[in-house]
Amino acid sequence: MAMAQLSGRNSLRDIVENISAQTHRLYHLESAKLSRSNLSRINEDKPYALYEALFGKLLSRCQGKTPGHHFRFKNPLYSLDASTIDLCLSAFPWANFRSTKSAIKLHVGLNHAGYLPEFAVITEGKTSDVEIGRTLGFPKGSIVAIDRGYNDYTWYNRLTEKGVFFVTRLKANAKTRVVSRHPVMKNKGLTCDQTIEFTGVQTAKKCPIQLRRIGYRDPQTGKHYIFLTNNFKLAAKTIADIYKARWQVELFFKWVKQNLKIKSFIGTSKNAVMTQIWIALCVYLLLAYLKFQSTLTKSLQQMLRLLQLNLFEKRDLITLLCGDLLYDKQAANNQLALI
Repeated sequence: MAMAQLSGRNSLRDIVENISAQTHRLYHLESAKLSRSNLSRINEDKPYALYEALFGKLLSRCQGKTPGHHFRFKNPLYSLDASTIDLCLSAFPWANFRSTKSAIKLHVGLNHAGYLPEFAVITEGKTSDVEIGRTLGFPKGSIVAIDRGYNDYTWYNRLTEKGVFFVTRLKANAKTRVVSRHPVMKNKGLTCDQTIEFTGVQTAKKCPIQLRRIGYRDPQTGKHYIFLTNNFKLAAKTIADIYKARWQVELFFKWVKQNLKIKSFIGTSKNAVMTQIWIALCVYLLLAYLKFQSTLTKSLQQMLRLLQLNLFEKRDLITLLCGDLLYDKQAANNQLALI
């Protein structure tokens, strides 16, 4: 199944035929001959929780190798979002989403230190984003960037009580009162920096704390944004940059959907679909681990393409990924040894 992710196979038959073409290498890979019926049975019966647990193990290995995020502050930074994966209603009736289609949803809390999906949850398409957001245990002192789909004033209050900072956009119809105003650097696009509190009857009960409202106008698009946060220490421009960095989680979804197999499925049961997605996330972590270990400047997509062409070759991974650069360095060392 990992081979299918790396090479872009589209069906069980496709996987079996491609592996059968490498029969002379299966012995050295300690793999038995594969049949379509066996692969189908394993895909349907082996619980997806096994691959979910493997994802957790691989994540812990990656976390010790990750570089830090590019901001100056030391707080862990996360971007939280969800992406819907559309399914055919007739083939996947268990994932009923709307009257004409089925869907599942992948929720990800992306750690900006290495861009790892540190929090990953797969649910039915009907599950709301904020419902999953409430269940995630972000570490104390971390900063979470979220969009307005996660608007929940009670949750904002709970995050503050737990020592977790959030950066989001304020709803246009929110009723607030300005407690104090702070000076801003207008040459950086900032329009306001205020301490506010909610005045709505229900909102004030749900979130009885003071928060920070920051206005920012994008110099490129001219669009004006109003941000809401419970962090009063970071500069206002930094808060705006944190929300802008939230786009990284969108890029993560785009990369996974374009380069791995999570939009078309080789099985139709819930277990088969969940298995395929968790294996795809495991493959992403394996690629990230190779990148961290080798300290290469190559992108994950470049690494994936190299692996696609050498899946069944017995080669040193670092030599494969470094290519001519490592070869030239070894040749130079050999030349010096001869001298």
